[in-house]
Amino acid sequence: MNSADLIQSETGEGILDLRINRPDKKNALNLAMYQALADGLRQADSDDAVRVILISGGRECFTSGNDLADFLDAPPTGPDSPVMQFLLAISQARKPIVAAVNGLAVGVGVTMLLHCDLAYAGSGASFQMPFVNLGLCPEAGSTLLLPRIMGHQRAAELLLLGEAFSADKACRLGIVTELCPDGDVLVIARKRALQLAAQPAAAVRLAKSLLKRDYAAQLKETIFEEGTQFMERLKSPEAAEALQAFMQRRKPDFSRFS
Repeated sequence: MNSADLIQSETGEGILDLRINRPDKKNALNLAMYQALADGLRQADSDDAVRVILISGGRECFTSGNDLADFLDAPPTGPDSPVMQFLLAISQARKPIVAAVNGLAVGVGVTMLLHCDLAYAGSGASFQMPFVNLGLCPEAGSTLLLPRIMGHQRAAELLLLGEAFSADKACRLGIVTELCPDGDVLVIARKRALQLAAQPAAAVRLAKSLLKRDYAAQLKETIFEEGTQFMERLKSPEAAEALQAFMQRRKPDFSRFS
């Protein structure tokens, strides 16, 4: 499948639909998919026909995060990497972004939601940010945004322990806007996107900009700093052990690292 099949894009009724479509790999994102998402977000911002962006996955999985094999073969090397292009595009998007989340949302599948203006999740969805578990550090500005949303201790629990958590907890902590029956998530998210598309477009863009005004510059700086540290962590002994253990389906042993 090429990137056009893996990230399906369609515009209609003022909405750009971006659908992650790689069910055989639990919608894991490879570099081509990151690039397609970044391109779609940037094109939406410059297209007057697009008033809202709707991001979704499949009925069983939103996205399981990075395709680790692809990621290790071609790790991000700087601000022009597809991963960084996507993070900058979604964090700086001028138009409102709505997300529809079913099933698994892991890693960037969670952190991208922090940049969405509205996020709807199925009651059976499951969330996890296992960056530290893999010997890495959080990304996508999550070390700034999560404490802003829920406070330091709750953010620390999610990021330092890296445990899976429920859709109900994601909603209570402010990661998602509302829980829906699993079969209705996309319908409800699209209904909200249509409501946004019917609003005065310039007023919506201005309100979104003002909502982010006091931390926009800090967010960009944080994304770059996290990215720099993430690339360094990829070369660390802890990450090597964690990723090797993941591939070998065993528990990692960090006892020999200080």
